[in-house]
Amino acid sequence: MAKGKVYIGTSGWIYPHWGNGVFYPSGLKQGEWFSYYCQHFDTVEINNTFYHLPKREVFENWQRSSPENFVFVVKASRFITHMKKLKDPASSTRNFLTNAAGLGKKIGPILFQLPPFWNLNLERLKEFIDYLSLQKIIPNIRAVFEIRNPTWFCDEVFKILQEGKAALCFADWPDLKIESPVTADFVYLRRHGSTSLYSSEYSQEELRRDAEQIKNWLKDGRDVYIYFNNDAHGWAVKNAKTLKELLSQIQKKPL
Repeated sequence: MAKGKVYIGTSGWIYPHWGNGVFYPSGLKQGEWFSYYCQHFDTVEINNTFYHLPKREVFENWQRSSPENFVFVVKASRFITHMKKLKDPASSTRNFLTNAAGLGKKIGPILFQLPPFWNLNLERLKEFIDYLSLQKIIPNIRAVFEIRNPTWFCDEVFKILQEGKAALCFADWPDLKIESPVTADFVYLRRHGSTSLYSSEYSQEELRRDAEQIKNWLKDGRDVYIYFNNDAHGWAVKNAKTLKELLSQIQKKPL
C-alpha cells in the first residue's frame, strides 16, 4: 500500500495582523505575501470564496503564481450551503465549480461548510453528493463536509458520505465534541482554536497528538489535509509550523 501525503497550512494568508514581523517581514508589500507564504507551506485553504466568488481569472492567476506542487483547498460559496442548502446542485454549483477549476491540477478538496441552524436532511445530502460524483467540471472531486449541527452526526450521514467517497471534516468546534469516522480515502481537519474560536493557541501536546494520528492515517495510505484557522496573533502559522516539525520528528522514528 502506498503511503499517503500530508498537507499542512493555514485558512487563508491575507491577515493584516500577520504583518510587521508576526509572520510577514516588516516592509513586505501585501502583494508579495502569497509568494512569502509559499516559501513556508505547500498548501492553503481559501476561505474568502465563501463570501465572494472570484472570477476564474483570479483562480488561474493563483495557479500560475504558486509552486508546481502547491495545493489549494477552496471553501464553497455560502450561496450553495447556506442559502440553497445543497438544493438544485447542478445550477447552484455551476459557476463556483467552473471558476474554481481555473486552479487546474493544483486544486485540492472542496470544503462545504453546512450551517449550524440547519437540521438533518438526508435526501438533500445524498442528491448533492450524487451530483458531485457525476459532474465533469472538476472530475474526481474530493468533497469535504464540515457539519456543525448535532442532528447530522449519525450513521445514515456517515454511510452517504462513505458511498459518495466524501470526507467528513474533523473540526474542533469547542461546543461540538463528537467522535466521527473516516469516510473517504483522505482525511480533512480544521483547527479553529483549542479553547476559543480563532483566538486560542494549541499546546505542544495537542499538536503532538495530531501528529501521531496523522502518521497512522498516512501509513494506512490516506492523504491528510489539515488547516489552522486560529489566526489571532499569528497562532495559525506558529501551530502549523510546529505540527510540521513534530510530524517530521515522529516519522523518523522506527515503527
